[in-house]
Amino acid sequence: MSSILRFVVARRAKLTVSVVLVLSAALMAPAVQAQQLHTKFGCSLTRDEDGEKVIYGDTGEFKLDGDKIEALRWESAQYRPTHGFECSIDTGDGVQAELQHDGLKDNWRITLKDPVAARHQRGYDSFNHGMNCSIRLQREGDKLHVLPSCPALCGSRVNFTELSVNLKTGDCSYPG
Repeated sequence: MSSILRFVVARRAKLTVSVVLVLSAALMAPAVQAQQLHTKFGCSLTRDEDGEKVIYGDTGEFKLDGDKIEALRWESAQYRPTHGFECSIDTGDGVQAELQHDGLKDNWRITLKDPVAARHQRGYDSFNHGMNCSIRLQREGDKLHVLPSCPALCGSRVNFTELSVNLKTGDCSYPG
């Protein structure tokens, strides 16, 4: 066998081995993991709204792995000089999650499996104050926006306060 032919055969063998190694590595690599969110927060703000002192307070924990809820609790309060409101939601309310990823941000939608049952479990009347509950969690980089619409829980008021949390620093902000 001429030296040129040996060179070509050896070169093809190396190329074949390289392709096989690359394919093996690709097949053994773990599948892309679902998006995760693990955060705890505590937020408060006092501000003047139309000449009235209003205190906002929120504490919570969201631990989501894709569509799976590992932990979820959120307590939201709003106090004024003459009255106050508190509301909470947790895994005991029969929550479920749906994840959407649009390339720029992760979007979770938390809903109640059975809003009527959750309302009755809390001891509220069966009047229809809106039997839906949706809490959107939108993560954009280090910022988590919490956007609630959940009239099914805690009476008949708008019961959770919209807020944003910086996931690195823990700093909170309320719109308005």
